[in-house]
Amino acid sequence: MKMSVGRSSHTGGTAWLGVLPFLIFCLAFEIIPVFILLFGSFSGKNGGLTFVNYEKISAPIYVRSFWNSIQLSAITAILGAILGLLIGYTIFRIQSPRLREALIALSDVTTNFAGAPLAFAFIVILGSSGVVTLAFEQYLNLKLYPTFSIYSYSGLILAYLYFQLPLMILLIIPAFVGLRREWVESAQNLGATTIQYWWRIGLPILMPSLIAGVVLLFANAFGAYATAWTLGGSNITLVTIQIAFNVTGEVLHDPGAGDALAMVSLLIMGVCIAIYQLANTRARQWVK
Repeated sequence: MKMSVGRSSHTGGTAWLGVLPFLIFCLAFEIIPVFILLFGSFSGKNGGLTFVNYEKISAPIYVRSFWNSIQLSAITAILGAILGLLIGYTIFRIQSPRLREALIALSDVTTNFAGAPLAFAFIVILGSSGVVTLAFEQYLNLKLYPTFSIYSYSGLILAYLYFQLPLMILLIIPAFVGLRREWVESAQNLGATTIQYWWRIGLPILMPSLIAGVVLLFANAFGAYATAWTLGGSNITLVTIQIAFNVTGEVLHDPGAGDALAMVSLLIMGVCIAIYQLANTRARQWVK
C-alpha cells in the first residue's frame, strides 16, 4: 500500500513534464509574440511610449482596409455557411459509409488548399487566359472578361469560398448528429410539415453550430493573406496586406503602425474566438 502511494505521488510530481513542450510552444509562438506586438504598437521611432501608431491607423486608407476585410470575411462566411449547411446535410444523409467518408476526406483536403497555390490554380483556370475562360469564349461565345475578373473583389470572394465552403462542411456535419430521428417521426405524427419541422426544431438546434461556424469562417477569412496578395496585390486593400506593407515594405515602412494594425486585428480575432467558444459549448449539449 505504501509502495502504491509513493508511486502515485512520484507520478503526479512528474506528470507536468508531459505538458512542458506544449507550454514552451505556447510561450514562444503565442504569448511572447503578442507582447512584442503590444510593445511595438506603443513604441515610437525614438523608442518612447506613444499613441501615435494608433492615431496613424485612423487614416482613411486603414479604415477602408478594415471595412474591406470585414465585408469580405462576412460575405464569404455567410455564403460558405449557407452552402456548407446544404451540402453538409446532403453528405450526412448519404447511406454509403465509404462515399460519405470519401466526401468528408475531400472536404478536409480542399479546406487546407489555400494561400498562393490556390491563387495560382484559380489564375490557371479563371485567369484572362485560363482554361475555363478560353473554353467559354471558344465553345459558348461567352466572354468572362471584363465583366468578371479573378483579380477583382468578386474573384477574391470566389477564391475564398473554395476553402471556406469545405471548412463549414466539416464543422456542420457533427451537428446533424444531434438531430434525433424520433424527433422527425414525432413531428410527422403530429402533422408537422418538413418546413415546420426545420423552422421549429431543426434550425433552433443547429443555430449554435451555425453561429460557431459563421464566426470561425469570418476569422479564417479575416486572417488570410497569401491568396489575396497573389490575386489582387495592392489593388485590393485588406488589413493583412496593409500590415505586410508596413512591416516589410520599402516605400511604406512603418513597423509601429503595422503592429497597431495587428493588435486591432488580434482583438477582432479574439472576439470571434470567444463567440465561437460560447456557441460551440451550447452546440455540444445536443451532440452528447
